[in-house]
Amino acid sequence: MCGFTAFFDTVENKNEIIDNMNKRIWHRGPDMSGKYIDDNAAMGFVRLSILDLSESGAQPMYSEDGNKILIFNGEIYNYQDIKDDLIAKGYHFISETDSEVLIHGYTEYGTDLVNKLRGMFAFCIWDKQNKRVFGARDHFGIKPYYFYKYKNGNENGLLIGSEIKSFLEHPFFKKELNEKALKPYLTFQYSSQADETFFKGVERLKPGHFFTFENGEMKVEKYWDVSFNDKHHSVEENIKKIQSVMDESIKLHSHTDVPFGSFLSGGIDSSYVTACLMPDVTFSIGFMQENFDESIYAAELSKILGIKNIRKTITGDDCLGNLETIQYHMDEPQSNPSTLPLYFLSKLVRDNGVIVVLSGEGADEIFGGYEWYDDDAGQKKLKKLPNFILKPAAAIAKGLPEFRGKTTLLRAGRPVEETFIGEALIFDEGEAKSILKPKFQNSRTVRQITQPIYDMVKGKDDVTKKQMIDIKLFMEGDILQKADKMSMAHSIELRVPFLDKEVMRVGEEIGTEQKIANGTTKYILRKTAEKKLPEEWYKRKKKGFPVPIKHWFREEKHYNFVKEYFNKPYVAEFFEEEKINKILDDHYNSISNNARKIYTILVFLVWYERYFIKES
Repeated sequence: MCGFTAFFDTVENKNEIIDNMNKRIWHRGPDMSGKYIDDNAAMGFVRLSILDLSESGAQPMYSEDGNKILIFNGEIYNYQDIKDDLIAKGYHFISETDSEVLIHGYTEYGTDLVNKLRGMFAFCIWDKQNKRVFGARDHFGIKPYYFYKYKNGNENGLLIGSEIKSFLEHPFFKKELNEKALKPYLTFQYSSQADETFFKGVERLKPGHFFTFENGEMKVEKYWDVSFNDKHHSVEENIKKIQSVMDESIKLHSHTDVPFGSFLSGGIDSSYVTACLMPDVTFSIGFMQENFDESIYAAELSKILGIKNIRKTITGDDCLGNLETIQYHMDEPQSNPSTLPLYFLSKLVRDNGVIVVLSGEGADEIFGGYEWYDDDAGQKKLKKLPNFILKPAAAIAKGLPEFRGKTTLLRAGRPVEETFIGEALIFDEGEAKSILKPKFQNSRTVRQITQPIYDMVKGKDDVTKKQMIDIKLFMEGDILQKADKMSMAHSIELRVPFLDKEVMRVGEEIGTEQKIANGTTKYILRKTAEKKLPEEWYKRKKKGFPVPIKHWFREEKHYNFVKEYFNKPYVAEFFEEEKINKILDDHYNSISNNARKIYTILVFLVWYERYFIKES
């Protein structure tokens, strides 16, 4: 697990520039650093040593003829199989790393290399002889990958990196706010516009894609995608398939030359991974407030399994006091409150000398674990009405002011494409527009963002459509972003065995009736977990990572903290100050629960101040 930066052009002072870019991401790899420079390229690397801790695993790494140079962040879990094939073809290896498989694999297979990989990865190979760049990102987007195209005179240049902040050190990077990102963010809680980011011109390489850059031209191609296709296997068949593929995935994910453990909450996902992995230690975070501490369940399960559990409780002072640092590491505004405990959970791991942890991300999206995949009681009741009554009623309700049951009626009587955008809907579009200054109101609509994804699953049932939205938006833009950035902020490697292409292959073939059954989410995974976990754990409803921001913003000191941000001089550039202050005051006075709205605005302001005011 590491970080990289690179740029490709003929700019002068490459050595100084790449050194400064490396320093920006030092937290990703404090064990070792390296760089490669020639007339047309500069490549930087910082290493967190996981496999082959010797100097032979250092990067940048070179092909046998010295013409190809690799920088790589991630883990290739099936590297030994690929290595055996390459050795049989005559390649020589000088290390025990998975990195060397990539450099020789590209020499042998070309771009088809990506179709052989099983893992989490973002890498770049510079072919200095042919002056060609090749880069790829893993299937799900577990590892981040950013790029920025620019002009150096008549030359087209390219910046790439694991984190956007490294780009700040390049002389041709023009730091500008992407005005079109703010309005969708207020609805989704994260940067949701496919490949765009909050920095104008900075793009993400999409999951399951690779690129080439040659003669100043960049070409991006897709090599993999999710494809749900129910094979109508029985429950028993699917249980066996899940058991087999998860045992294999967890075994592959536990290969390391450094100490490892697992994150553990009270939910089934991390509990199942822990029970299969049986690490030496588990880690858990909770809050002081009642009903916000799942770490007690983690401690209980660890005791049952005979595993040491290390847990810690944190406070609002801890979280808000570190909010600027957290948003700096995130690169972009992201207001999922679970980012806060994840930051401290990662710190807890590092403070106890563990470098690699396994976690349960991805299980909900693959196996149907979110409560919003199932209709609630009110929706089920309304859906018993004839369509000629239900649909017109929903259409009329859409134009009416808020009333009790309106949301339930709208969801029951309108297509899922019109009602579902993922985990969060912080501000609806109209409200988001009403609190923003005109300059920030013109951006893609929510429907424009979600419709291309819905088009991928035309004709599928509603649960499958929701799964695809969450995989393509929520998981990549929120879940995996915070998992990578918060773990790497503390120089630890977070591995996610559910997000394996072979696990996904099994999940794609499972029908909805085995994901949601009799009001039980993730039914098939719970059945699979019966042999590994006590009943209380495999039946427990999902809680996520509950964070008591509702209570914090009703405490005077935290209210004042937010109030100060909401009234800083630069706020008027973005927001209608009177309106956002009313949102805050109404919450503080218990008139309404606006905690998520307050936090979403606050996070943007904290991020903006850190990157655009405090940065020189």
